[in-house]
Amino acid sequence: MDIAILIFLSSGLFLGWSLGANDAANVFGTAVGSRMIRFTTAAIICSVFIILGAVFSGAGAAHGLGELGNLNALPGAFVAAFCAALTVYWMTVARLPVSTTHAVVGAIIGWNWFSGSITDFSSLTTIMSTWIASPVLAAIFSALLYKVMVWVLTKARLHLLRLDSYTRIGLIIAGAFGSYTLGANNIGNVMGVFVSSSPFSDFTVAGMTFTSVDQLFLVGAVAIAVGVFTYSKGVMMMVGDGLMPLSPVAAWVVVIAQSIVLFLFSSISLEHFLAGQGLPTIPLIPVSSSQAVVGAVIGIGLLHGGKGIRWGALGSIASGWVTTPIISAVLCFVSLFILQNVFNQTVYHEVRYELSAPVMVHLEQEGLPVAELAPLKDRELIGGLRFRDRLREVAQLPRDQEEKVIAAAEIHTIRIDADKFPKLDRAYLSPDQVKALEQLTGKEFQHRWQLYDALSSLTPDWKKLESNKVNRPWNKNLSQQLGYIYGYFEVSEETPPKQ
Repeated sequence: MDIAILIFLSSGLFLGWSLGANDAANVFGTAVGSRMIRFTTAAIICSVFIILGAVFSGAGAAHGLGELGNLNALPGAFVAAFCAALTVYWMTVARLPVSTTHAVVGAIIGWNWFSGSITDFSSLTTIMSTWIASPVLAAIFSALLYKVMVWVLTKARLHLLRLDSYTRIGLIIAGAFGSYTLGANNIGNVMGVFVSSSPFSDFTVAGMTFTSVDQLFLVGAVAIAVGVFTYSKGVMMMVGDGLMPLSPVAAWVVVIAQSIVLFLFSSISLEHFLAGQGLPTIPLIPVSSSQAVVGAVIGIGLLHGGKGIRWGALGSIASGWVTTPIISAVLCFVSLFILQNVFNQTVYHEVRYELSAPVMVHLEQEGLPVAELAPLKDRELIGGLRFRDRLREVAQLPRDQEEKVIAAAEIHTIRIDADKFPKLDRAYLSPDQVKALEQLTGKEFQHRWQLYDALSSLTPDWKKLESNKVNRPWNKNLSQQLGYIYGYFEVSEETPPKQ
């Protein structure tokens, strides 16, 4: 087992610990803060279901991290994960519920900034819009749900002890489900960048095979669970009591409202249904459960005229949301500079761009005006920002065409290496997709689009459909699968040439 990989893996474990210490408050904070469930009981249930969610449902989420940036060197990935973890840890010490995802996004932007890579501002803008939409939606849902529950309970006239028992059971079930989804959705943030370099090997016990990815996720989930037990109580009390005192029923409503918001922004089935009815769809992007919980608490508070809301605490939490990605980005940039210049580590690999003859033919087939690009033909440029600036000097292209040219010109050497198939995450791909990959064993490609053309010619499972609302979920999932394959079979500078 490579010691260097284990050292770099420690940053992922630190991030997992920080996530457990902060984000567990989102699923059990209101239950613990309202004194309905003891902290120890909540920590045990939360830890068990986080581990189950990470191991059994974490595969899909683990491959979605690279949309904003491609962290192409392990020391750089180590710094990004460490800086995100350190930022979340500082916020946890301050007892502020923040989003681990936002800290990771901030760290990736810091890496892009340092390496001269292009940040996808379209995706970034969409993510930032949810920082407003998710707490507002949660506030609306919690206010409506709370009014309905009060009306139902008034009509039912349950005995106080029976109502207390039902509420306690409801909080445990909702918290367990929330913990499962927390583990499934966030293990990608914790261990996603280490999937391709997992130090573990597959093994079989009693007929069950535990892949290297399963073991990697288990280790990450245990780190999250340790964070829940050792340091989450302070943030739980802030969410459950520090922002506004909650009744047991209000605590249950908050958890349900948060779950509805997370469902809306993550359900492929719902997007299919809305698209099939010709209705506007909700973007499938990661949203902050911390923001949804706080929004739900505020919704109930506003229903009572704002009485009981501690506006000072709300201001502190809001400032934490704004500063988390900024601190993480700046910290990552400074840390990368130190690691590269003081410790002489390679924190990123330079990315080359070239409008070679095959690329020009490909762009012409895509319908792009290649004549305007002639001044850049066969000229190799290093760095995404530098290539984009030169491109803008020679051609004024619409944003979508500019993105196509940059994507096509990027040199991303990929070799379908037979030695890598044993650790391939087959559960993430269909059998036909794996079969098509195996047919390309030994072949090498200079650009991502070349591998896509080869794969899509072998099976429809690798072929994108016409771009429209109905086909959007398929194309989005396929893009994430392709992103995983591009990264997994990438020929890095450390990869020895085949003899």
